[in-house]
Amino acid sequence: MSVKTSKATRSVPARILVVEDERDIAALVAYHLTKEGYRVRTADGGPEALEAAAQERPDLIILDLMLPGLSGYDVLRELRRHPEIGDVPVVVLTARREEPDRIRGLELGADDYVTKPFSPQELVLRIGAVLRRAQSPAVAGSSRILKGGPITVDVDAMRVAVDGEEVQLTPTEYRLLIALLERRGRVQSRQQLLEAAWDIHVRIETRTVDMHVQRLRAKLGAAGDLIETVRGFGYRFRSRDDTP
Repeated sequence: MSVKTSKATRSVPARILVVEDERDIAALVAYHLTKEGYRVRTADGGPEALEAAAQERPDLIILDLMLPGLSGYDVLRELRRHPEIGDVPVVVLTARREEPDRIRGLELGADDYVTKPFSPQELVLRIGAVLRRAQSPAVAGSSRILKGGPITVDVDAMRVAVDGEEVQLTPTEYRLLIALLERRGRVQSRQQLLEAAWDIHVRIETRTVDMHVQRLRAKLGAAGDLIETVRGFGYRFRSRDDTP
């Protein structure tokens, strides 16, 4: 499968699932998103959120971490394991402000992390940015293709294939693969990849990139070996001379 992000347009507004157990906050977020033209559904617990996501496949999920019963971390983990909705963008919205919590959320596959208290206007802007990165609609008549061994990426259509078989990636995994392919043969530090794939421009020593590279390799199968670990520095995609 390809990166299956819905192409929301003005006539078909993006569908957003808000997972938040505090009803006042859920109502506030839903109000501002609806005012911007999005279609919104709310869920106040982890099991309900997973069921709603599987039934409706939203274009984006806003996820609180401190949920009753099933934590937001568990919900995020289950979402990323799901074969049909594992690539849906997730924005974490939480009162957990400590750096380890933010790191953990990103490691589990969150596309952005917003802490409470928050500005509704800023949240709306950041949601719009995540949706634009995820959707990236193709330009009519254009086709930019990146290749590395058996891996083929149609950048404009956002389609990834290995030996002709489509592969399902999350938006973040997709941007990570693009960053490595576009700079193939050159070592990319974890910080460079954070900036390219997550738009994080502060220096953070984390396992975030390592976790995503590990998942990306697994999804690419044997072709994942083309992404090499350069100990003490970061990663590189093999140069053309090294690629079979």
